Amino acid sequence: MTLHFQTVTIIGVGLLGGSLGKALKAKGLATKINGVGHRQSTLDKALESGAIDQAFLDPVKPARRSDLVVLCTPAATVPGFLDILRPVCPPRCILTDVASTKSAICAHVAATWPSPIRFIGSHPMAGSEKFGPEHARPDLYQGCVTVVQAGPSLDPAARATVVELWRALGAEVVDLPPDLHDRLVAQTSHLPHLVAAAVAQVAASGAPLETLHKLVGRGFQDVTRIADSRPEIWRDICLTNRKNILATLDDLAARLDEARNALEHADGDALDRFFRQGKTGRREVLGE
Repeated sequence: MTLHFQTVTIIGVGLLGGSLGKALKAKGLATKINGVGHRQSTLDKALESGAIDQAFLDPVKPARRSDLVVLCTPAATVPGFLDILRPVCPPRCILTDVASTKSAICAHVAATWPSPIRFIGSHPMAGSEKFGPEHARPDLYQGCVTVVQAGPSLDPAARATVVELWRALGAEVVDLPPDLHDRLVAQTSHLPHLVAAAVAQVAASGAPLETLHKLVGRGFQDVTRIADSRPEIWRDICLTNRKNILATLDDLAARLDEARNALEHADGDALDRFFRQGKTGRREVLGE
């Protein structure tokens, strides 16, 4: 049977939610798409762009009639929305999300939802430093890796539908339990954002800035591009993955201490080893 939803409700219609709406329409996967937000101005932009068909400030009414609900809000807000949605969604409804952390969300669902659970955690590793429905595009999820929650308490049919959804949007699906997901993305996604913010702050503390502007190379631009992301999003990601991010920061600090020690002692061999290990590490992580 071809995947198709009669009514989809997207909660949060920014870049990710707006792109989801456009992708669902482009692929012919939904008849009607509802958008939920807390700013009418954002909802109006999503309507004008064609990402959604109808707008709501409250999730209850559209959720009551939905086959699929996708939460595209910051990770810290997802459990609260799920508490609202649990008693109002019809039994046939499947729920998923796009949050960058999974453990806290999935643990909350496991403690509050009956089994088999029809909420399936997802994390499409797509997006950019830009935000808002005006930047939404239907191909955002094409070719991206999307992690889908794995576990014995999940409704098998609901999970299979979520996997099919992401694949229909062009994503490569990876099955992971929430705890392992959060540990790995702390290393590959969350730590780089912290480093980018720190590097940008260090550079901006230098003076005079009018001269510094002329000395900005591609290295600085590449490393700090993601520092232009929305601060509130990354605040919530850090707070919902504190343990794993703290561990990666400790590891980073130890490696920077090694580099600092090599510099203090003018140890060229140690510095050469430091940079060689960095080069090798990058290639290993990228699978090159």
